[in-house]
Amino acid sequence: MLNEFKAFISRGNVVDLAVGVVIGAAFGKIVSSLVADLLMPPLGLLIGGVNFSDLAITLKNAAGETPAVQLRYGVFINTVIDFCIISAAIFILVKGINHLKKQPVEEKAEAQTKICPECLMSVPKAAKRCAYCTSQLTTSNG
Repeated sequence: MLNEFKAFISRGNVVDLAVGVVIGAAFGKIVSSLVADLLMPPLGLLIGGVNFSDLAITLKNAAGETPAVQLRYGVFINTVIDFCIISAAIFILVKGINHLKKQPVEEKAEAQTKICPECLMSVPKAAKRCAYCTSQLTTSNG
């Protein structure tokens, strides 16, 4: 079982996936900081000094040591903005990578068919008779 686990872990795609997850987590922290620290303060200032993370609806006030029950929709707004920025960044990254990939040049394939001179239908290149009009085909026909 140890050998199977070792083979599983040493696969290239498993290692690539692990690296992608770690880099994605780090990228998520960067984007969260961008949104929370750079984008939201000026946006809140533009709409009247509102801090989105403070926006909430109190369902039940605090009582003694019990904290208040709140619907913190401001934090949700921050998270949606995070998602939009991450999605846009990934889209731009993938689009750039796809643009850098060289498109394979298709070689012009040799024709697999020829045209019957009698009925002008396409028939296989190796055919000796036309399947449509049954005329005799010669090598000079195609």
